[in-house]
Amino acid sequence: MATAQSKQPSAGTGGARVKVQQFGRALSGMVMPNIGAFIAWGLITALFIPTGWIPNEYLGQLVDPMIKYLLPLLIGYTGGQMIHGKRGAVTAAIVTMGVIVGSDIPMFLGAMIVGPLSAWVIKQFDKLVEGKIKSGFEMLVNNFSIGILGGAMALGAYAGVGPVVTAISKALSSGVDFLVDAKLLPLVNLIIEPGKVLFLNNAINHGVITPIAAEEALRVGKSMLFMLESNPGPGLGILLAYWIFGRGMAKQSAPGAVVIHFLGGIHEIYFPYILMKPILVLAAMAGGVAGTFTFQLTGAGLVGSPSPGSIFAYFLMTPKGGYIPMLSGVIVAAVVSFLVASLLLKTGKQTDEEMDLAEASAKMKEMKAAGAKSDAAAPAAAPAAAGGVKKQVVNKIVFACDAGMGSSAMGASVLRKKMQDAGVKVTVVNSAVSEIPSDADIVITQKTLTDRAIANKPDAEHISIDNFLKSPKYDELVERLKG
Repeated sequence: MATAQSKQPSAGTGGARVKVQQFGRALSGMVMPNIGAFIAWGLITALFIPTGWIPNEYLGQLVDPMIKYLLPLLIGYTGGQMIHGKRGAVTAAIVTMGVIVGSDIPMFLGAMIVGPLSAWVIKQFDKLVEGKIKSGFEMLVNNFSIGILGGAMALGAYAGVGPVVTAISKALSSGVDFLVDAKLLPLVNLIIEPGKVLFLNNAINHGVITPIAAEEALRVGKSMLFMLESNPGPGLGILLAYWIFGRGMAKQSAPGAVVIHFLGGIHEIYFPYILMKPILVLAAMAGGVAGTFTFQLTGAGLVGSPSPGSIFAYFLMTPKGGYIPMLSGVIVAAVVSFLVASLLLKTGKQTDEEMDLAEASAKMKEMKAAGAKSDAAAPAAAPAAAGGVKKQVVNKIVFACDAGMGSSAMGASVLRKKMQDAGVKVTVVNSAVSEIPSDADIVITQKTLTDRAIANKPDAEHISIDNFLKSPKYDELVERLKG
């Protein structure tokens, strides 16, 4: 029976992981909703710059204003909206304009700083005057507060923040240039690959790498940095190894996972395969390092962010003449990852229990936060402890993942079909873990995100799973709701 997880965010390692995930979510949350704009800029760049597919000086004039004005303003606006809705978003856009004009480089980092900060300031002002505005003056105060505070902060951002952030951005770019010149950039994958498995992939890619890569692409027409985290090769190699050498449910589900990962670009699908046998992170690291080394050796690069990280997105974002270098890095990464993963699967301990995703999912339940009350021996029908409740009436089930677009959408689709086939009329939707709907009765998350889900929606029943594509808890939940 699928029961509520009654754990609280831990004060130790789990708590630190949750805080890092929350910070990363804040960064990527400002970029991910605007990825479509980044892709539009990348396509226009790939087509119309002097070295593009269809060089056109007139249409190419869109490139510079889009990256210097449109994209930072969207990031700042989104960051403000995350903090204080529309009022925060408008204030953030005003202040972001200050850092844009105060610098001669794309102000992605500046927008990430002043956007949420300026929205927080207007939020504090609104709290201060709440209930103190005379009737009839509400619109006057609301409009002039944004105008005065936003204008003042824009001036401060123009004079002070812009130059400081410019210096920071140039320092980061110099650091990247040093790694490239010293042929050390592939070593960055030793950090990126483990970070991805902890569901920091969106934070790493969209919160850190994409802004720096976009600046480099503006300068030289392409950037290899876009390929550091998004390379589908390492994950493909691991899934192929499970397809050939795996056992049980892992082997059976691997072919479908290959399609979803490599063609669909949803990298989260292969994370559980590593989590149930953590030593396989070495295969991902080896594949990532080998792929990046190949990209560097062949001069590969993309003109924009390949989001999602599908091979189709890679083809769309590859500049003219860059297909062979791009494919070389992806193939080398997949081959190296496959060889290392195959070796580890064949030589390591491979009991049926260890190699079965369902059993691995059960084992993952033991990763509970320190201080949580143990309810493992409690009857399934008993209410859960402080971490949630066992819902008797269920109207809405929410699948939540880091971004709310990839693995959660896939899981929601699978469970929705099972519910429909069984005649169970329950709404099944997906969302970001930080934006769980207030009317959610049951929240389903991958186990490393459950702490965050509980913190955001403590009154819901929480179910941890290990594989969005195929979990025995789906059938258990359907049977329970049928009853």
